[in-house]
Amino acid sequence: MTSFHPASGSGLAVAPSEQRAANDSTPADASLWGVILAGGIGSRFWPLSSPERPKQVLALVSERPLITETVLRMEPVVPAERILVVTSRDIAPQIRDAIPMVPERNILVEPRPLGTAASVAWAAGEVRHRSGPDSLLCCQHSDLAVAFPAPYHHAIREASRVAATTDALVAIGVRATRADPAFGYLLPGLPLDAGKPVDDGGASHVVAFEEKPARPRAEALVREGALWNAGIFVWRARVVLEALAGHCAELSGAMAALDARDHQRFCGLARSISIERGLMERCGQLVVVPAEFGWDDVGTWAALRRARELDDSGNGASGRTHFLDASGNVVHSEGSAVVLYGVDGLLVVTLPGLTFVTTIERAAELKPLLDSLPADLRQGVRPA
Repeated sequence: MTSFHPASGSGLAVAPSEQRAANDSTPADASLWGVILAGGIGSRFWPLSSPERPKQVLALVSERPLITETVLRMEPVVPAERILVVTSRDIAPQIRDAIPMVPERNILVEPRPLGTAASVAWAAGEVRHRSGPDSLLCCQHSDLAVAFPAPYHHAIREASRVAATTDALVAIGVRATRADPAFGYLLPGLPLDAGKPVDDGGASHVVAFEEKPARPRAEALVREGALWNAGIFVWRARVVLEALAGHCAELSGAMAALDARDHQRFCGLARSISIERGLMERCGQLVVVPAEFGWDDVGTWAALRRARELDDSGNGASGRTHFLDASGNVVHSEGSAVVLYGVDGLLVVTLPGLTFVTTIERAAELKPLLDSLPADLRQGVRPA
């Protein structure tokens, strides 16, 4: 079995370091808010993802939808009434149905996909209005896998302590185990506390943030000790809004509308860019808090080989599946049984009226395939 298991909330083996984290009962700051970025349908999980079933409501890692898992995972440090979820109008009904514990007024619905920089700005503006400019918010993507919840909670508390005492933008970083061009990288510099360097779990200033570098650069960053960006940030509302106004040109013309809580005008003026490209790569006030909690980014089908429980041959399956002399395969089956014999490294997805087969390697980039498909297949309509 793989050492990485989905976070189901029970039955997980806990290492000594994680046991220490579990004993950390220090409460989060009373003003801590949660922000979950949940836009887009997740086309890289075609054909399973569709406008009717966006990625966030798929049970890709555990038995629960990704967005549900994310909210429940945050609740020990941030109650549901202080969790904001930013999504787009086309998938908002599905998101609401998956997280009934989050108040309706906390679902911020963009009229169109705005990019995560604008999503963060809108959420931070809401937190500032509801709770004050120095309120803390923990912002994260909705498609993260976490194996060990206790050290995850500990990391958020540590990042909150740093963000509460400095005007820095705080990111949580995890150890980079390979040079993956699909991830972001944080290169640590001088520690905030000279007696506790990053190797000992101490927070450090960030020398460079690089989002999705080419493989040679990613390899160099790993050699230099860079951490993966976990997609989890903690900052004060005032600090991140000031940073966006100063560094994110794509939002500069829209920030006045946000200050006036004219969200319709804000959405009309904001230009789309990610928070990583629009802010994290451009500003020089980053701090990284290192953490280990079995993190992964569920960004492509290949990630499921790391995030799902595997058999002894490294196969990961959902649905009725049988393997013989097969290894390193991922199967998602709805309705039909799947039998794999004598094959390695395949992705097989079966849905009513549609079967998709490719290799794990080719599944990382589906755009050429989607561009070539008839419209009914591309949009996820299942043939009769």
